[in-house]
Amino acid sequence: MASITSAGIGSGLDIESLITKLVSVERKPIATLKTATDGLKTQLSAYGKVQSSLSALRDAAAKLTNPDTWGAGLGTSSDASSVSVTPGPGAAAGNVAVSVSRLATAQSVSTSYQPATGPIGQGSITIELGKWNADQTSFDPKAGSTAVTIDISDGGNTLAQIRDKINAAKAGVTASIVTDQGGSRLVMRSTETGASNGFRIGVIDGDGLLDGQGLDALSFDPRTPDASKATQNQAAGNALAKLNGLDIESETNTLKDSIDGLTINLLKPTTADVNLTISADKEAIKKAVTDFATAYSSLAALVKDQTKYDQANKTAGTLQGEGSVLSVQSAMRGVSGGTTTLGGKFSRLADIGLDPVADGSLKVTTTKLDKSMADLDSLKQLFMAVDNGNAENSGIAQRMRKFADQALGIDGSLSTRQKGLQDRINGNALQSTKLEEKATLAETRLRARYTALDVQMGKLNNLSSYVSQQMALLNK
Repeated sequence: MASITSAGIGSGLDIESLITKLVSVERKPIATLKTATDGLKTQLSAYGKVQSSLSALRDAAAKLTNPDTWGAGLGTSSDASSVSVTPGPGAAAGNVAVSVSRLATAQSVSTSYQPATGPIGQGSITIELGKWNADQTSFDPKAGSTAVTIDISDGGNTLAQIRDKINAAKAGVTASIVTDQGGSRLVMRSTETGASNGFRIGVIDGDGLLDGQGLDALSFDPRTPDASKATQNQAAGNALAKLNGLDIESETNTLKDSIDGLTINLLKPTTADVNLTISADKEAIKKAVTDFATAYSSLAALVKDQTKYDQANKTAGTLQGEGSVLSVQSAMRGVSGGTTTLGGKFSRLADIGLDPVADGSLKVTTTKLDKSMADLDSLKQLFMAVDNGNAENSGIAQRMRKFADQALGIDGSLSTRQKGLQDRINGNALQSTKLEEKATLAETRLRARYTALDVQMGKLNNLSSYVSQQMALLNK
């Protein structure tokens, strides 16, 4: 009897089509589950957008509660080419009179003309930082600094090689080569200004001669004039200035600690006082306020779009009816429409030109906002004042930041809802895997049963044919 090689040959039935249709019935719950999961993922993505937008609003509100935003962030100088100023945190508004009698300088020495390419000499040089007295008859090593000795050996003693070795040693001195019509000189300069950053250079010359023609040409130590061959071009010195009539001495030309919150840069000596004016940066403050309004309006527009119902098209927004998002919408409107008694002549956002409109956003009326800038103290308190006895009376930005922090917190409404959605997505994935396994087992089981049926029906068909043939023979 012929063997069965393909499902349906024995019985004549379309078994593959039958199995496919039965298995598709088994897979229907998987397709339904996928559709539900896709919807959950869309919701989760929408929640992520709301969370991101709320985070931006939180940051904008936090900036308006930061004292640095309202501080004296703008500095101007009556002679910016001589003295400039940069306000920082803690700077107080006011005026400072500055005069500069001397800038801080770095010591600089140079050698006599030396060969540009050939060897200079062998031995070692020792660089030590410190302070010279007025006539350079004494030298006090700099506290915390250690003398650095540099080996100058044969094969590494051209002018350029010596320059590179000095720079690599990081001894507080930088070297360069200056070439003019007379030849090349090595110039050595303190890396930092100030009297304590002067330096001496001791040399041990390999040829034993202090004739200024070998390595000893680099030596500089006025305490022993016969052994000092390099020439000082500039002495190390401190800056001398007056701030509001008070004498100031500084090793650098940047005064960072003389007045709290101010960095004053001395650029050149002056013949008269330079007036520095420290004031609030109104443009930066205005931008912070408008950024807050923009962030608020962006969130309001996003929430409105995600929760709307389009009556004409009979379609709902992704987050339509979501209580967590609707509570965010309600809370933010409550804060923006609230009042405070701590804002001086301003009690609500509308007083300064941030007007609530029908679509839930805040419209910035520029002329009104500009006018409010005339009373920065009241404007500041409207946003960042704190009422320890009644939190609902605190400044608008304080309350908005607090609300956002709570909603964004790990136990906040948005985070809780997102976790719930993600748990359902994970649960659906697990259930889908189980249903897929079940469908695969069902297909295996059906294929085994229909294959057996096909074989059996093939046998019966063959037997029927045989019987028919024999009956035909008997009837002859």
